[in-house]
Amino acid sequence: MHLTWHDADGVARAVAFRAGQSVAAALTSAGIREMRATRRGLDGEGRGLFCGMGVCQDCLVELDGTPNTRACMAKATPGLVVRHQPFPGVARLPAGPVPIPDDTPPPAPEAVDLLVLGGGAAGLSAAIAARRCGLDVLVVEERAALGGQYYKQPSPGLDAPPLDAQHAQGAALAAQAESSGARILRGAELWGAFEPDRIAVFDGARTRLLAPRALIVASGAYERPHVVPGWTLPGVMTTGAAQTLWRSHRVLPGRRVLVAGNGPLNMQVACELAEGGATLVAVAEAAPGPATRLKDAIAMAVADPALATKGARYLAMLARRHVPLRHGTVLTRIARSPDGALRVTLRGAWGEGVHETDAVLLGYGFLPSQETLRALGAECVFDAARGQFVPRRDDAMMTSVPGLYAIGDCAGLGGAPAAREEGVIAALAAAERLGRTVPAAIAAEGDAARRRLARHRRFQAALWRLFAAPRTGLALADPGTVVCRCEEVTKGEIDAALADGAPPLGEVKRRTRCGMGRCQGRYCAPLLAEHLAETQGRPLDDRALFAPRAPVKPIAIADIVALAETP
Repeated sequence: MHLTWHDADGVARAVAFRAGQSVAAALTSAGIREMRATRRGLDGEGRGLFCGMGVCQDCLVELDGTPNTRACMAKATPGLVVRHQPFPGVARLPAGPVPIPDDTPPPAPEAVDLLVLGGGAAGLSAAIAARRCGLDVLVVEERAALGGQYYKQPSPGLDAPPLDAQHAQGAALAAQAESSGARILRGAELWGAFEPDRIAVFDGARTRLLAPRALIVASGAYERPHVVPGWTLPGVMTTGAAQTLWRSHRVLPGRRVLVAGNGPLNMQVACELAEGGATLVAVAEAAPGPATRLKDAIAMAVADPALATKGARYLAMLARRHVPLRHGTVLTRIARSPDGALRVTLRGAWGEGVHETDAVLLGYGFLPSQETLRALGAECVFDAARGQFVPRRDDAMMTSVPGLYAIGDCAGLGGAPAAREEGVIAALAAAERLGRTVPAAIAAEGDAARRRLARHRRFQAALWRLFAAPRTGLALADPGTVVCRCEEVTKGEIDAALADGAPPLGEVKRRTRCGMGRCQGRYCAPLLAEHLAETQGRPLDDRALFAPRAPVKPIAIADIVALAETP
């Protein structure tokens, strides 16, 4: 099967792809890195795949004449015409008068006992447990495949067997959720969270208003930005994006790959790509070697021997393949070499070195995706040790808003095993709150989930002590380094906006447009908030962030007004 790609010069070429692959996967497999132009395009700066999960909005292309389509979320189909998107991406308006909406009242909100936002480890576990308590459950998942970022399932339609036990576990969990009787809405995007019982989602055809009696948010996390010169170049992507390419689409991000960051995911992805045929140029880990933190390594092994053994296998595999693993090393700069390769500078106690590669994978930790929680009024606090905002929760996973629960990585990055236990606990608590009697056997499972959760949290605490490393923030950025990827605001422009005093975050946003782009500040806002806190001596609380607003992700006005249409 083929689609047609038109590059920035309008030159067309046929691109082969496999059934089920995304447009981004098809283009990457064909060696196409740059997908759109930017305002700085006169300097040769384009953009390509970065987050791979629909958050950053950088892989925008024109599909069959429709601009501003995320290549990572769009399915490749035979005969599809994909064009490199110029700047700005402006929709072609239809000829003739624009129809005026009539006065037809919108449909009544759809009632449901429990709405679960997110179809990953946490959300699916919650749905299964809630159904066992007799609740009417609706799961809303943005992607076509269930399983979330941890279980990353093969894209629907891709004829590929599971890669490993992790894949198989995710498939089993998804199958259990589907057979539980929970209604599952795939490919649906939440765009408005107005009240816990007033949620707006676009299902691909129309906007639906949902009125849940209880709401569980299991929206996961996205990767923390690592802002250095060159981090916006095509071919630079998150570790998670590269893992999605491989695990979901069987596409390598490049033949030569360099991985840099902080945390165990980087080693796992490096091993997976090496097994898939990629050459690993190097793996740069910001934390010191595990031998310096033996106590934490032992604590991990005691809390979860299986996971600790899995990590040890990754280290052994890298050593067996002679992949250079440099601890205490940070990526400081990326540039384009004359032959089109990426030239990467690494710095550590051992010195400084430059490597050439096809793809650079950045994995410097994660940030909880809690925009929906904040929009609904859930109180969030800053966790200084991890450098992230997390919602306050009680032992039942309920936030400060009655009937609103937060589980999984959106509530503090506890890992998939912990997320599954939190899902069970929150679902049982929601059932009791809604007046359902939880059978004794199911209540006992809730007690067991709490015990397992305590063990998983001990493992995670030891894991993050083992991988503790300084956060660089904006320290490695030079004045010309882009901080806000969407609006292309540089470090120099931010410094100029701060030069005449101590403006608050909102004022910096108005002066520079930092945070006004399509991703709505998901990447730049935490960086900017921490930067202002450090330079101005301000506390970091949830008031230090941009105020959440609808739509929480870009949506066409036509899709919003489709609210009035009935199915």
